[in-house]
Amino acid sequence: MVSPVGGNNTVGLTQHQVEQFADQGYLILPGLIAEERRTRYVALFDGLVERSRSLTAADGGFHLAFDDAGQPIPGRLHKVQGVAVVEPRVLEIAAEPGIVAAVSALLGPDLDVFGTKFYPMNVTGATSTGWHQDNHYFGTRSDRVVSCAIYFHDTDAANGCLRVAPGTHRAGELVQHKRGDGIYSHGAWTPVADSDAVDVVCPAGTVVLFSANLLHGARPNCSGRPSYRTAWHYIPADLDLELFRRGEYEDRHWLGACKSSRSEN
Repeated sequence: MVSPVGGNNTVGLTQHQVEQFADQGYLILPGLIAEERRTRYVALFDGLVERSRSLTAADGGFHLAFDDAGQPIPGRLHKVQGVAVVEPRVLEIAAEPGIVAAVSALLGPDLDVFGTKFYPMNVTGATSTGWHQDNHYFGTRSDRVVSCAIYFHDTDAANGCLRVAPGTHRAGELVQHKRGDGIYSHGAWTPVADSDAVDVVCPAGTVVLFSANLLHGARPNCSGRPSYRTAWHYIPADLDLELFRRGEYEDRHWLGACKSSRSEN
């Protein structure tokens, strides 16, 4: 477990944390989102949830949850894909100084962010993902992709916490994924033994960084307590991902521009 980091932290990571990331494949950083900003971001996401209530099918980045038969449930938001395109103010979160400093310690200072997503996880039975590796979806095995999950409510096993399989990134290989069905029809997943899984229980405002080669997933929300979270991926600005090229893929953003916009506000 990583020691808590203050909400105004801009000093990056300790050498121990860098080594832990290399060994275990993830870091838990409580307190990187200060309470005042966390509250503001929750209100922003409340607005997205409200916008989804009238939907009967996927629309403009808004994706509905599936039922047991794999059919969309009207008005029940599963995720907003490309959330920073749908709501550009979300890029303020990606450019949070504490997050950028931590990621820069792993990847260097010139960063892009891509693949932005918001999962509300706000009702009983809500899901986000099954077990998978992010790089399965990215067409790469690069170790220069750092995924980032941010938790805007207290999150535990009952309301859908992140699960990781420590060390599974080290081989740099992608395992076989199989298309899901029913409530997990929205992606392709892979089995992981429960004995290999670690629950990431964390307070509101926590940021979790992990390798895009790390096997991870999330529990379903069985409590009905909300657990808003975002997920996206940081890469060096010079990394050419064929499926997510800068200037071609709409949801890839240079953090230099994001930080400039943040300072102006």
